Amino acid sequence: MPTILETIFQRRSIRQYQERPVPRELLIDLLRAAMAAPSAVNKQPWEFVVVTRPERMAELQAVLPYGKYNAPAAVVVCGVPELAQNEPTGSYWVQDCSAATENLLLAATGLGLGTVWTGVYPVTARVREVQRVLGLPEGVIPLGVILVGYPAEAKPARTQYREDRVHWERY
Repeated sequence: MPTILETIFQRRSIRQYQERPVPRELLIDLLRAAMAAPSAVNKQPWEFVVVTRPERMAELQAVLPYGKYNAPAAVVVCGVPELAQNEPTGSYWVQDCSAATENLLLAATGLGLGTVWTGVYPVTARVREVQRVLGLPEGVIPLGVILVGYPAEAKPARTQYREDRVHWERY
């Protein structure tokens, strides 16, 4: 079993998938991992839409300029700002849902699945189109679409560590 650091370095954006469905049990495992993420004041302001039907995948991908890959499944990570830790200067829903997204991506890698994170929020037109395609209620905002499947491409593990971007004690 790989260490957590090995799994992190192995996680890569996968854009080619096998024509093989992802079992529902694995999709639930990904959702369980996502919901194990930290959130401000443990508010957990997220909801998820899982898409597996080919016709719904096609409809969703039609509104995603960077999501036109042959993945058999998608998990749409949505935020509910009303449920988030909100302060006078803003809400933490984006951070919370991003943490959930990263947990999902790492869990997928650990389970032998490939993923690519396709951004939706904050592009207003994309948000509206995904809301329309999925029938999202008012106040549920799609942060991103995670395409999921068995990889049909292999990418080497890597770190993108850059010493010039690290500052100790002060900038």
